[in-house]
This record gives sequence, structure tokens and C-alpha cells, in this order.
Amino acid sequence: MVIKKPRIVIIGAGMAGLTAANKLYKSGVKKGAFEVCVVEGGNRIGGRIDTSEFGGDRIEMGATWIHGIGGSPVHKIAQEINSLESEQPWECMDGFLDDPITIAENGYVLNSSLVDPISNLFNNLMDFDQGKKKSIGDGIEIDVGGNGSQSVGSFLKKGLESYWKLESRKETEKVFGCRDWNRKQLEEAVFAMHENTQRNDTAANDLHNLDYLAESKYVMFPGEEITIAKGYSSIIESLASVLPSGVIQLNKKVKTIEWQPECVKGIMGNKHGGNSRAVKIHFLDGTSMSADHVVVTVSLGVLKAGIFNSNNDSGMFKFNPPLPDYKIEAISRLGYGVVNKLFLKLSPDFNLGVDRFPFLKMVFHKSDHPVKNPKIPWWIRRTASLSPIYVKSNVLLSWFAGEEALKLESLPDEVILDEVSTTISSFFSYKKSNGNAKFDKVLKSQWGSDPLFMGSYSYIATGSSIDDMDTVAEPLPNTTVFESTGGSPQLQILFAGEATHRTHYSTTHGAYLSGIREANRLLQHYHCIDV
Repeated sequence: MVIKKPRIVIIGAGMAGLTAANKLYKSGVKKGAFEVCVVEGGNRIGGRIDTSEFGGDRIEMGATWIHGIGGSPVHKIAQEINSLESEQPWECMDGFLDDPITIAENGYVLNSSLVDPISNLFNNLMDFDQGKKKSIGDGIEIDVGGNGSQSVGSFLKKGLESYWKLESRKETEKVFGCRDWNRKQLEEAVFAMHENTQRNDTAANDLHNLDYLAESKYVMFPGEEITIAKGYSSIIESLASVLPSGVIQLNKKVKTIEWQPECVKGIMGNKHGGNSRAVKIHFLDGTSMSADHVVVTVSLGVLKAGIFNSNNDSGMFKFNPPLPDYKIEAISRLGYGVVNKLFLKLSPDFNLGVDRFPFLKMVFHKSDHPVKNPKIPWWIRRTASLSPIYVKSNVLLSWFAGEEALKLESLPDEVILDEVSTTISSFFSYKKSNGNAKFDKVLKSQWGSDPLFMGSYSYIATGSSIDDMDTVAEPLPNTTVFESTGGSPQLQILFAGEATHRTHYSTTHGAYLSGIREANRLLQHYHCIDV
């Protein structure tokens, strides 16, 4: 009888999946311990990493930043493969643009004496929430409570109200040159602008759904945040380059994973002397594949959709039998949102009365305000900025989260061009140039409607905790089977991806570290590395 090598199938060729495959191949496959296969539902590798070009510049449709270079494995790879330098201009090559201009709706340029105190207040509140400061400062005190259910949104609201109380702010206090606003309205709108940036950072549609206590558990690598000159996809290509041809199979969308929730004699994989493999993967194209171990790296959004959609013929990612209740509950509690990027190519003959397009921060009236500009659509009102992707670029970028991000996905390019042009022109009306913001073309990401991702990244929602991420990460079955040869974890289904890392969720390095974690789990199982 020919003894087959154990087979490990990795579902998803994004950062987590390819990191696991890379590690397993170099440390296990080369030693003859097992075989590895990566199946990817799309027609490319990279997952939520997707480097592209627009207007002659290199851009990122998905993951953009290395969040802290100190100790980051992504930064280390970028250094090793010389991806941090490029002759072609790239997104955010100048880092974070400074010297912004903040303009309120209907063309009122706001003085730093009004903007800076509110910006400092917001930053101090978030630093306090994230554990970077022991006090908020300026005499502001907030009762955060101890029941663990408070949201970031409610905390921020209390902070602004406390500030107003200290400043004895009155509704009727006017601001010179801003006839449509009073000071309190402007301060609230500037505060909301920062809240919208926070929505982009966290993927939470509403900050009242973002857990307050969890913010202090999130860990940042030290050092500056940078983008990758040769593109984030260069990291993916490097990870995949060690894998022989044929290891990665594209356009293989998984429909169902059949697994054994309990030990069944004779199907425990070749490590235990059986001829059959414990897990069977069924694909939408009608084919199937057996495996001893499956590493699931699909997004939290895909896992959620598989749980909430009861139609077995819908093509949703399913488990048979279903996942255990405790894991379903953890997946359900965690937050997962949509963040999209909108790129606009500025026309050479744009005329806004400025030499080059600035780093524009936008302050909007509330949607129900009686003097709001009716020509500005609701989906633009909760974006915070529009700016060049580097100082001299004619490519502009704006970020959208939640409902606005989904609306953006549904709009035709010509509608986007028209409505953004109208909005931006109104913001520069103070120049009295009678000009218009003209854009040649548009490019947008569409992570929410893509069935392979169904969103962008995870967050800790109110009612959940980082412990839920540990629960999602637990392999199945979660018991140890004791045989005459000793105890051995079954490890039929393992889970990796940014949403399975308790301190680095929502990041590429979190996905990377989760891939290493699950690869090491299997390498230890087959005694390829020391425990």
C-alpha cells in the first residue's frame, strides 16, 4: 500500500494564506513531511492587497500603509526585496501631507484658532482611549463607566460636551465670515470630520458600534508609518515566489468544507495510518479536493455571510456540519466593515484659483441642516478629506467608510465625477474665480460588493472583545484525541487572517503573523520544528 503524504490545503492567496504556504513549504514540504496546495477563489493573488496604476502613478486599491516600521515583518520583507525605493511615483511617497486647508461647506476657510483646539481635543480623547495618555487634559473629565459596554462614539460625544461646558459655549456665538454657521456648529462639524477619519481607520460605519475598552488593547508597531514604493503587491509576489508552479490554483471558489467534528476511526489522516483524509473541500465549479488539514484565511465578512445566509445553493462559504455555536457566536459579535478609496485624475485645465490642489479637509453641515448645500449628495458628507496622493501629483484621493462606501460602489463613474466636481467647486467658491473642479477620470475600490471579501477589515464591536478573535482562531475540532501512540491534535480546520489576531487585527502584519502562527501549529504537529 502506498502511503500518501499528508495534504495541507490553504484557502485564500492573500497575506495570511501565502505567508502560511511560504513557511510550510520552506520548513516542511522541502523535508518531505507533507504537501501543500493553495486554492484562491479569484483570478489573482494578494487578497485585500492590490497594487495598481492610475494617472501614471502607482496606487493601492486595498492595503496601503506599513503601520509602524519598528519590528514589522512586512517592513522587513520590503527592505529585503528592495521595495522601498522606486523611480515611478507612488501613493503617499511624501508620507502624510501636512499644511492642510480646512474649508467649511459653502466656501468658508476656517482659521487654525478654531480648528486646532478641536483637533487637539479629539486627538487627546483618542490617545486617552487607546492608553497613550493617563488623562485627557485641559480639565476634561469623563465618566467612562465600568460595565465594558461603552462605545468610542459615546465617549467622544461626552468629551465634546465636556469641552463645551468648560468653554461655556453658547448656541448663538457667531464666527466672523461664516454667516451660515455659529461657533458651536463649526466645532461640532470639525469634530465630526475627525470622527469620519476614525471611521476610515477602524472600518466602523458608526463609532457608537466601536468598543471603547478594546481600543487600548490594539498594538501599534513603533516608528513611522510608510507606504511601499514598488507596491504592496511586491510583498505578496515575494512570498509566493518560493512556491513551485501549480501549488497556487486560481479561480477555485470554495462552496463547502466537509469536516469531522468528532474522531472517526479510519479517517484521521495518514499520520494516524488511515487511507482517507479527514476533510473534503467542494468548489463551485463542481470539483472537490480532500485534505488532512485546511487553513481557512477568508475574510470575517465571508465567514459572517456563510453563517447568516441559510440558502445552501447560494454559493456562500459553508461548513458541513456547521461551525460550533461558540465559534458562530464569536464571528457574529465581531465587527467587520467596508472602507473604499476614490481616486480622481485632476484635469490639466482645472480652475479653482489655486496653483495646485491642496490637502483639503472638508467640514460639512449635518444632512438635516436647513442651510446645507442641496447640491452636495449625502454620500460625500461623511468623507473627511480630498488630497493629492503626493505633493505634485494630479491624482487625488478620498476615503469612504460604511454606508457611504457602499453607495460609492453602486454609482456610475459619470455620476461620481459630476457630484464630486460640484461639491469641490462649492468649497472653493471663496476664491471668486467662477471656476470648476474638473476631473478626467475616476477609479474606485469595491470591497463591499466583492463576494470574495464582502468588506475591508475587522474591528471590535460593542458587545464583543478581543477574546472573540482568539475564539475565531481556534482550530477544529478543539479537542485532543488520545490514542495508544499518545495525544495528538486533530487540526482538521485552522483559521488565519487579520480578524484572528487579538492585537494586530485589521492590518497586513496581523494577517502575516496569523499565517506564521498556523504554519507553526502544523509544523509542530508534524515535528518539523521544536515546540
